[in-house]
Amino acid sequence: MIVLGENKYGKSRVRLMKVTRDAGKHTVHEWSVEIWLKGDFTTCFEDGDNSRILPTDTMKNTVYFLARGSRATTPEDFAIEIVTYLMENNAQVDEAGARIAATPWMHLAAGGNTHDTAFVQMGQAHDTTTVALQRGGAIKVVAGFHNLAILKTANSAFAGYIRDKLTTLKETHDRLLGTLAAGEWKYSGEVEDYGGTRVRIFDALLNSFALHNSLSVQQTLYAMGKAALEAEATISEIHLSMPNKHCNLVDLAPFGQDNPNMIFVPTDEPHGSIEATVRRAG
Repeated sequence: MIVLGENKYGKSRVRLMKVTRDAGKHTVHEWSVEIWLKGDFTTCFEDGDNSRILPTDTMKNTVYFLARGSRATTPEDFAIEIVTYLMENNAQVDEAGARIAATPWMHLAAGGNTHDTAFVQMGQAHDTTTVALQRGGAIKVVAGFHNLAILKTANSAFAGYIRDKLTTLKETHDRLLGTLAAGEWKYSGEVEDYGGTRVRIFDALLNSFALHNSLSVQQTLYAMGKAALEAEATISEIHLSMPNKHCNLVDLAPFGQDNPNMIFVPTDEPHGSIEATVRRAG
């Protein structure tokens, strides 16, 4: 006997740019929204009966409809609005979920002054959130980031590792540590200010990265996760991914020059992959 397994459907990459105009100073939010619904959709998959299906085009329109009246300034708050609306208006649905990737825009500084209506995008980092609501259950919020490029040029070493006949890597006590980091954290209770929470977590992560005397990427990752949990009591765990983006020292001896840790070749293929979850015990 063949039966339908777990399934969901929805709309992905719903692009939204919202401009809030407040007394001449504008604020820009650019969000890419993914929505999904779960429920008993067996008759649609097996028989082509669409009577329990909300069209994905309607889901797309829901994003724009809600955005027009929304006061949300964080992706977490807007995602909560989306899943709550979908659950309240679709009795056939067992779960609604939304994931948002936010592209940060900062006010442009020109001539020594911050411009009220001009913006600049710095780097490729994105804030993310995933929100799910099951019927009869509580809203679950996971927040995070990806493509965060960070680099330190001091207090980074890697030595004392296993060496065998295939090992060519040289030990170092003074190397560049670069990564394109990603992270997600789970909230364990109600949060009054998702924006403020994110700032505190980011400050803890970046401060730990900068100040930590690193003996490996693994050790630094753990120190960063620990710092985030200590800084924000509302999160229960954080998962960090820190692929090691290598910067290889260039041999300048053939040109009659020394290289006192100054000239490097940045490479991203292949790269080390380091990730772990840091959580509260008990």
